[in-house]
Amino acid sequence: MLQNEGIESHVVDPASIATSRRVGGRRLTGSTARRWFARCLRTSGASLGCARWSRHRSEEEDRRRLCRERKVLIAERVRHVNRVKGLLFSQGISGYEPQRRDRRERLDTLQTGDGHLLPDHLKAQVCRELDRLELLLEQIKAVEAERDVLLAAQQVTAPATMLLDIKGIGPEFAAILWSEGLFRHFDNRRQVASYAGLAPTPWQSGSVDREQGVSRAGNPRLRTTLIQLAWLWLRHQPKSALALWFEERVRRNGGRHKKTTIVALARKLLVALWKYVTAGVVIEGAVMKAP
Repeated sequence: MLQNEGIESHVVDPASIATSRRVGGRRLTGSTARRWFARCLRTSGASLGCARWSRHRSEEEDRRRLCRERKVLIAERVRHVNRVKGLLFSQGISGYEPQRRDRRERLDTLQTGDGHLLPDHLKAQVCRELDRLELLLEQIKAVEAERDVLLAAQQVTAPATMLLDIKGIGPEFAAILWSEGLFRHFDNRRQVASYAGLAPTPWQSGSVDREQGVSRAGNPRLRTTLIQLAWLWLRHQPKSALALWFEERVRRNGGRHKKTTIVALARKLLVALWKYVTAGVVIEGAVMKAP
């Protein structure tokens, strides 16, 4: 709409704007963003490191809604499951799983800690919680079905299809990696890590040279998924070069700093997956799924 009105539109990656991140919780202010964006336009961003992203198409934005909606539904499902378990545990009942198919039948046979049947109002409240839970389960199935159809419609050389060929990466991980990050164009591995918020943030002042960890200024959904995938990568790809690097690094530290090292592994894994889907470079030692 802005372009149709003759207004030039740009999208700037906030992680690429140079600002002090040493103070915890400091955020990018509007005046700082305007000042750096004006300088970025004058210099084309070459000398300031101000990266401009291309405008997303509507179908790309709409495609991301499936994974994001599923995440919201999963969080709601967890809340309802915990609510049902909490109500029953207050009466001395444990071991009840609301997601089992026989949840209604088992509810009729439950007894409180003193050997009585569930009170009528408590049972009615649990039934209403189960009604909402069953609706969520149906919606999750519908969203996952749409996701699978979307992945199946992709070409063989599409990033999502290529990711599914790697052992340990399922439809959900492939869809998130594709829709949240790998559909973009990156010039180098530093841009890839910066977009996910996995880029290092060194701080130097005089003789002080410290590493402050990752920036966390990128896409939080992509970063969370990569850390989860890094743990699963150690289980499903134990003989790969990345898994062996992790084991050697942890062994060198005496078994400590696993959480810190897994973040470093997530960054290496993201760069390796980016090279795989863009240039076809297979991850060293990775096991592919049988055709």
